[in-house]
Amino acid sequence: MQTLANWDGGPGPWILFLPLIWAAVVVGAVTFLRRTVRRGHGGPWRPMDAVRPAGDSPLAVLGRRFASGEIDEDEYWRRLSVLEEQFGRIGKGGAA
Repeated sequence: MQTLANWDGGPGPWILFLPLIWAAVVVGAVTFLRRTVRRGHGGPWRPMDAVRPAGDSPLAVLGRRFASGEIDEDEYWRRLSVLEEQFGRIGKGGAA
């Protein structure tokens, strides 16, 4: 009876490691792609966070000050209206 891991001129026991090698290649490729996408070098796979305004944008600073209690609600809305007049209509996500 001929077996897959036959030492008599057959493929040998190393053939059993081929599925493990292919699994390692696939896992490595997936890991590489996931890390590349997270760093923002993914080209068309770029995460949606890349289109959000920077953390130092006027709206982000205003929102942080309101959230921390530095300014009250009236002050927040007053300053927000000034920013809208200066930078134009502000849509969802803070983009002009």
